[in-house]
Amino acid sequence: MNYSKVDRNMFERVLLYILFIGLTLTTLTPFLWMLTTSFKEYREVFIYPPRLLPSHFTTEAYRKIFTFIPFARQFLNSVIVTSLVLIGQLICCSLAGYSFARLEFPGRDIIFLLYLGTLMIPGYVTLIPTYILVRFLGWINTLYALFVPGLFGGAFGTFLLRQFFLTIPKELEDAAKIDGCGYFRIYSTIMLPQITPALATLGVFTFMGSWNDFFWPLVVINSEDKKTITVGIATLTRGFHATDWTALMAGATLSVLPVIIVFLFAQKYFTEGIVLTGIKG
Repeated sequence: MNYSKVDRNMFERVLLYILFIGLTLTTLTPFLWMLTTSFKEYREVFIYPPRLLPSHFTTEAYRKIFTFIPFARQFLNSVIVTSLVLIGQLICCSLAGYSFARLEFPGRDIIFLLYLGTLMIPGYVTLIPTYILVRFLGWINTLYALFVPGLFGGAFGTFLLRQFFLTIPKELEDAAKIDGCGYFRIYSTIMLPQITPALATLGVFTFMGSWNDFFWPLVVINSEDKKTITVGIATLTRGFHATDWTALMAGATLSVLPVIIVFLFAQKYFTEGIVLTGIKG
């Protein structure tokens, strides 16, 4: 038995574990600091050298955010907007992806390439036209302005789901047609159950993008009770003599919880979807 080779492999494995642990701690440290700061007293934030753990745990910061801003209402606004955008994206992108992958119609590939080309257009280019349209419809300072523009899918989601639809054997579709199924029946009962990992992947990306969106709600919303949680937390940095960092960290902690919960719930399908994305087509 070659002990030198075994020792070298063990040494390399230990170094790899140390590297992974270091990267994990580097990633988690800001989140741990945010969480522990939310339980600190205000004066303890400025202690030098800084302390990770508070000397006295207090929930005063969580009480403050409900006093400074209508946090519960803004949190509910984010839930409503994100849920509607998520549902709209999954429905529209799956329908479009199925059409581009499995249906035959004139100009299909050209239309898909043109649609895919919209990914190269920066979002800020369409900001002013979208704002003008929303103002024309009278939706400024309403929740309609937040969720309607994101309801009807996007090029990324359509491309992602199309790639998954292409991996499904055509024999399943042919068998369904022999049994008398129409296109929509095939889509809903045969195709959708086969692309659960892709739907979970798109769902996680869509949820995170909509929940964390800051700039668009900042542009179209003026009233405090119509703002989403990201804009509401940002207002904690102004309007006072000094920023209350404990309240700010408490708001950030509560706002990040739904993202963590959604990711943990869909983690299995999400990782599977990342692995399988684009293996065909």
